[in-house]
Amino acid sequence: MIGHRREERHSPEDRLARAAQDAAGRAARAREVPEPSLGSRLGQIGILGWAIVLPTLLGLAAGRWLDRIFGTGVFFSAPLLMGGAALGFWSAWKWMHREQGERRD
Repeated sequence: MIGHRREERHSPEDRLARAAQDAAGRAARAREVPEPSLGSRLGQIGILGWAIVLPTLLGLAAGRWLDRIFGTGVFFSAPLLMGGAALGFWSAWKWMHREQGERRD
């Protein structure tokens, strides 16, 4: 008996109506928040590139400077390069998620 009621509530017509309502809701949200333009997307790619490259280069420059002062070869350069790259990727990841969250709202 319980299984029979469940089938009545979720008949094919109900599922079709629900799918149509969901599609209409997605279409309305898409009209409210349009897709970014090509120029905007290219700007975002540029920002992400610089967000990764700049900390990497700063880490490398700081490492080379410390290596020259202490005469240590690549003792400081290698870890500071990796640390700068990690910081850059983390920063880019945070920026992408912040942008994605703003676009959804």
